[in-house]
Amino acid sequence: MERLYSPWRSQYIEGLSKSEGCFLCNALKENNDEKNLILYRGKKAFVIMNLFPYNAGHLMVCPNEHIGDFTSIDEETLCEISLLTQKMVKLLKLVLKPDGFNIGYNLGKAAGAGLESHIHNHIVPRWVGDTNFMPAIGEVRVISQDLREIYSKLKERLKDVE
Repeated sequence: MERLYSPWRSQYIEGLSKSEGCFLCNALKENNDEKNLILYRGKKAFVIMNLFPYNAGHLMVCPNEHIGDFTSIDEETLCEISLLTQKMVKLLKLVLKPDGFNIGYNLGKAAGAGLESHIHNHIVPRWVGDTNFMPAIGEVRVISQDLREIYSKLKERLKDVE
């Protein structure tokens, strides 16, 4: 079996540990949603765009509380995360029209978590043909749209899925 490696992912994970505090908590506290790409703030959870996306429109749904143990999330927070995930899928379908989604948590470093101490549910839009050789061979991830442009489009249409 052939193996394709993505060494840049390790550099990203290692870089997170060097930053001051939790980047999710910092973004939430800063109260500058456009700068920090926060799309939505709820009672128990919020939605933020991934600054290092796997694909255009990659979102993360996170508890407002800094919590790293999935089994310790209270029922109300877990429910809000699920409902926000559903709402964001509707929003992404409306605005970006993907062919599918990868949705899930990376729990623990071994599972690919770049930030273990603040869990978050990833929503990654997918299109037929969106994978290619660039990440594996060229160490380059091709994102065809600007993050700020996608943020503006999603923010503008958020009212349409509420």
